[in-house]
Amino acid sequence: MDHTKTYYSETRDTPNDSIIIEGPLPSSELKKYYFHEHLTAFRPAPKQFEAILSIADFTEGRIIVARTEDTIVGYVTYLHPDPLERWSKFNMEDLIELGAVEVIPAYRGAKIASGLLELSMMDDYMENYIVISTEYYWHWDLDETRLSVWDYRKVMEKMMAAGGLLPAPTDDPEIISHPANCLMVRIGKNVPEESIERFDKLRFLQRHQHRNMREGI
Repeated sequence: MDHTKTYYSETRDTPNDSIIIEGPLPSSELKKYYFHEHLTAFRPAPKQFEAILSIADFTEGRIIVARTEDTIVGYVTYLHPDPLERWSKFNMEDLIELGAVEVIPAYRGAKIASGLLELSMMDDYMENYIVISTEYYWHWDLDETRLSVWDYRKVMEKMMAAGGLLPAPTDDPEIISHPANCLMVRIGKNVPEESIERFDKLRFLQRHQHRNMREGI
């Protein structure tokens, strides 16, 4: 699989100023900008920027950013699932994960996160992928937003829908451990039926494993 990446860019006006949303960007371009110190949802900003630079240079990796003239204020990442996760079990080249989406507090409510996802899907090559996002309520910024778990999930689902990702059932133990958790999925129109069938097995891996055990496979 070639993992072809086509660059897109657009400008969005916010109550603060104009924001450029662009990508996918390689690390060489990302290094030209300052990574905002408030991008700390996953780890300290310098460490997160290092992680993003690494992802940008993966063959399948995609980084879309929102920035002012010289400062990254939001981003979304796409890459193959972590080798330790169930979603990497079948080594599917056409399965990628929306690993992180983050916008600094000053720009929340300005639909920047939705814009990041919308621009991500402008690239026709995304139609060759099954895109997933695993959503766990313990990762959500409930304190900063002051939203309940269920209100936050509504906001999250609306944001993900901007990129075409919708909730999908699964028997993944971590996801079903709490009713607010969910698997979000977008299946590109060029994904072959064989890949969709393999992905369905991944979604209900426990069911298939138990069936195989019963049948002595």
